[in-house]
Amino acid sequence: MREEITKQKHKELLDEFKDLLDESRFYDAHESLEEIWFPRRFEDDAEMKLLKGFINASVSFELIKKGRLESSDKVWKNYIKYIPLLDVVESEFKKDYESIKLHVEKTKKKLTIN
Repeated sequence: MREEITKQKHKELLDEFKDLLDESRFYDAHESLEEIWFPRRFEDDAEMKLLKGFINASVSFELIKKGRLESSDKVWKNYIKYIPLLDVVESEFKKDYESIKLHVEKTKKKLTIN
C-alpha cells in the first residue's frame, strides 16, 4: 500500500520545486519532487514518469554546478525522454507541470550561457 500525499501537499511541493530552481538549489529541488515520486516510482504512469523527468532535470543542473558536464548531459537526456509526456498526461496539476517545464527551460538556458 502506497503512502498518499494530499492534493494540497502535492501542489506545495510543485511550487517549492520551481522556487528552488529559481534559487539554484537544484539538489533541494530534486528532493521536493522525490517526495511525490518515490512512493509511486514503480507505477507505469505518465505523470510519475514526467515527475521523474523533472527530477532528472534538477539533477542535471546540480551536476553542471559541480562541473560534471558529461554526467549532466547523460541525465538531461532522461528529461528529454520524459517531457513529451506533458502532452498526454491527464492531471489536475497539468498547468503546474507546464509552468515547471518553463522554469526548467529557463534554468537550462541560464546555466548553459554562463
